[in-house]
Parts: sequence; structure tokens; C-alpha cells
Amino acid sequence: MKYKAVFFDRDNTLTYFNPEKEKWRNEIISHWSGKPFELPYEKMISLFKIAGGDRNPWYRNVEEEIAFMKRYYRCLLEGEGVAENLDNRAELLFSELWCNNDRLLFPEVIEVLEYFKSKGYKMGVISDTSPSLQLTLEQLGIAKYFTSFTASSLVGASKPSPIIFNAALAAQGVTAEESIYVDDYKMEADGARELGFTAFLIDRSGREQGEWVIRDLTALIDFVET
Repeated sequence: MKYKAVFFDRDNTLTYFNPEKEKWRNEIISHWSGKPFELPYEKMISLFKIAGGDRNPWYRNVEEEIAFMKRYYRCLLEGEGVAENLDNRAELLFSELWCNNDRLLFPEVIEVLEYFKSKGYKMGVISDTSPSLQLTLEQLGIAKYFTSFTASSLVGASKPSPIIFNAALAAQGVTAEESIYVDDYKMEADGARELGFTAFLIDRSGREQGEWVIRDLTALIDFVET
């Protein structure tokens, strides 16, 4: 068998944000602030930097992550002009949105993980995220399939840095040439491929085209079987 390991990104590859939670968040913050609320990626990153201050990484374990996220939601509300009951409202956002049914699995995930487990592949997750990476997958019932959880905040580097990819390879005891990787960001899939991974970009929208573009994770099964 040429390949020994399969690595997955988490968000928008294995999981997606629960739309009901997102709707609730936007509606309640809009109600508190008196204006429409949206949270594009750039705004979220800006708030992360404010909540983190001068510290990098922002958190090194789950306890620090919890403290950070509570600061983050307070900063978010302050930025929206919410002043009344600020602490209680920030605590409510944290309790509802941090590791509380905030992610869902794509339909084919279990089938694909079962397939690679049955064939003896090692599996890991590589994600630009926080120390709660493993916890989020435990809550979804799929952590049992993985033997490594490589989070950027713990490694000190984000994709497509070779540092985070090499950390994941070392955790599994495999080489890039022995590994498959799939990510929903082209830059990150390309970065893995440059290191020697057989790397796929997953684009469920159908907009991207190319040899290494797949529409869902079942395409990985087709690839290794052919």
C-alpha cells in the first residue's frame, strides 16, 4: 500500500458551523445592539487580535482558551456598542457557542472514516485552531477515528507552514509521500502538496476545477481504490 495515512482539515472539510447557532447568534446580538450583525472572517480575526492583546499564541491549553473566548465575546459586544449587562451577555454567548453543538458533520464523513479505518490507515486532523480541537471531535463522536490532533495554537504555526504539517507527520510516524491530505483552502492544500503530500482541495460548491479538486470526501475512497 503506497499510502499509510490520511489527514483532514476540520472546518468545512469534516465539519461545518451549525446554521441554527449562527442564526441565533446574529439575531440576539442584533437585538442587543439595535443594528444588523454579521461576522465575516476578517472581522473575527481582528477581534481575536484585540482579545489576545500582545500575546502569541493566544492560548496554549483548553483552560487558557476558555478565558480567551470569554474575553473575545466581551470584545465583540463592545465593538457592537453593547454596554448593558455586558458580562452576563458575553457569558451567554460563550456558553452557547463554545463547544456546545456548534458544529455538524457533513453527511459522508462517517462512511469515509469507517472505510479508511477498515483498511488500516492512520488518520489525523490538521487544523488552524485552538486546543479544543480534539474535544470538538469527541463531541461529534469521531475523535475515535484519529490518532493525532495537530492544532496551530499548540504547534505555534499555521498552514501552509511546513512546521504544522511536519508536526502532524511526526505524530503519526509517516512521511509526506506516504500521506493524503484534504483541505477546503487552496493555499493550504497546495502547501501540503509542495511538501510531498498527495493533497486535495475539497470544494463542495462546484466552482473550483482541477486534477486535485474533489466535491466530497468519498472521492478519496475512489482515488485509493483506483
